[in-house]
Amino acid sequence: MIIILFFIFSWYFSLFFQTFFLHRYAAHKTFSMSRTTEKVFFILTWIGQGSSYLSPYAYGVLHRMHHAYADTEHDPHSPIYDKNLFYMMFRTKKIFTDILYSRTPVEARFTRGVPEWKKFDLFASSWPSRLMWGIIYLIIYLLFADNIWLWLLFPIQCLMAPVHGVIINWFAHKYGYRNFEVSDTSKNLLPVDFLMMGESYHNNHHSQGHKPNFGVKWWEIDPTFIIIKMLDRLKIIKLRKSAI
Repeated sequence: MIIILFFIFSWYFSLFFQTFFLHRYAAHKTFSMSRTTEKVFFILTWIGQGSSYLSPYAYGVLHRMHHAYADTEHDPHSPIYDKNLFYMMFRTKKIFTDILYSRTPVEARFTRGVPEWKKFDLFASSWPSRLMWGIIYLIIYLLFADNIWLWLLFPIQCLMAPVHGVIINWFAHKYGYRNFEVSDTSKNLLPVDFLMMGESYHNNHHSQGHKPNFGVKWWEIDPTFIIIKMLDRLKIIKLRKSAI
């Protein structure tokens, strides 16, 4: 039971920072925050994502490329150009890593305003950091996994952030419903997004990428947007009026 609770907590804790900080802030800048607050969220993202930490800078650039080239040969992750989700994951990882380590030139339009803390990103993305988190997870599982089937969760635990990404980037371009006719294959994967904190309203987002609220219909409740509004009221962040 402890492992199940730990896994569920990790799932949503990691997912929140991915959708809130990496996606809606780093990639789309639907709200602003101070430089100090930004660095705090870099660190919280590292804690939340642990061994599967994703650089906010590389994520922001990659995601902007996805919107610009959605479902074309230049899209960093598209089910149309990858024969299965594992090929897509490996191709995305290569492009992501090339951006992180400045191995490939990137157009200015994709980097403008994306938060960057290079020294921290290199540390948090390093193998010693990932190994440290992996050992922490291993100790927790050794102590509390009282049934062997619980170890099936361990690989997902270690690869949490990429798993979140592939659910949307693969399945939300194949299955679901559409509220908007857009030029790509994006779909809303879940009518009530209890699993992905608003991320599965993917068609809505591709149609209205500037909006921090990914829900459109009355039943499409976006829990991350609720938290964003709370943080705005607490003056931790500032919602852009043009984005609401």
